[in-house]
Amino acid sequence: MSSRADAPIGVFDSGVGGLTVARAILDQLPGEQLRYVGDTAHGPYGPLPIAEARRHTLAVTDQLVADGVKLLVIACNTASAACLRDARERYDVPVVEVIVPAVRRAVATTRNGRIGVIGTLGTIRSRAYEDAFAAAPDVRVTSVACPRFAEFVERGNTSGRQVLGLAQSYLEPLQRADVDTLVLGCTHYPLLTGVLQIVMGDGVTLVSSAEETAKDVFRVLTELDLLRGSLAEPAHEFLATGPAEPFTRLARRFLGPELGAVLGSPARAFSLDEPQPAPPDVATGSRYGPSLSGSVNGSTPAAAATPHER
Repeated sequence: MSSRADAPIGVFDSGVGGLTVARAILDQLPGEQLRYVGDTAHGPYGPLPIAEARRHTLAVTDQLVADGVKLLVIACNTASAACLRDARERYDVPVVEVIVPAVRRAVATTRNGRIGVIGTLGTIRSRAYEDAFAAAPDVRVTSVACPRFAEFVERGNTSGRQVLGLAQSYLEPLQRADVDTLVLGCTHYPLLTGVLQIVMGDGVTLVSSAEETAKDVFRVLTELDLLRGSLAEPAHEFLATGPAEPFTRLARRFLGPELGAVLGSPARAFSLDEPQPAPPDVATGSRYGPSLSGSVNGSTPAAAATPHER
């Protein structure tokens, strides 16, 4: 086994949403090590201009690659839309994203050929999903921006009357379009599954990119002979560029109670625009911001919008 195979997989998101992807990777590849960075100091990225989302994304992904990750997962739809091509040209490690995997699953799932996509303003305006669906000309795609969903998830508010009312408003165009498959075009949205299913009804299949993205990670690592073969317990790092405590609280909802075994570093935020050296008592990687670093026992932590039609 090469030393590169023992390197961690880097996972990046604008906040906590990418933890759904991290969870799926650890379920499918329990022996792998993860280094996760959530840019909570600047996210959610949805309302940001594409150029700003790109700048923040590359600031973090540059550091992940410099730190030696063997594969990079951009687990944020807005970031993928903003700079996927740049990232693949920029780095000498494979880059996996979340848009095409979700499209692939949706096309395989739909029965009536009518697919809905919900996402941030940035993702929907980019038309990245429409571009990805172009390879399936027989499907009709209706896209709706849901600009407030991600901020609700970041605050831990994923149920209740306010979120339900918001969902009813956002999803009404998709109900009128008679979609039978709904792509959750933001990795924050799986935490809203209960509300989304109530509004759309049991006849609509919700598609998250997490599991399909994890399959792509497995495929790429296998093709490049980079699967970790060590029997040593994997060590994972979960880091945030903003305050650590709210990130920790929400991370437990994604990854399970085992996250309690992960040690936290001092909550000190560093600017991504002007990196500062890490103090000696902070784990490697804390240059991104406050970190939650450590290994977990066992191998895996439990871990009004205008619609667009194509």
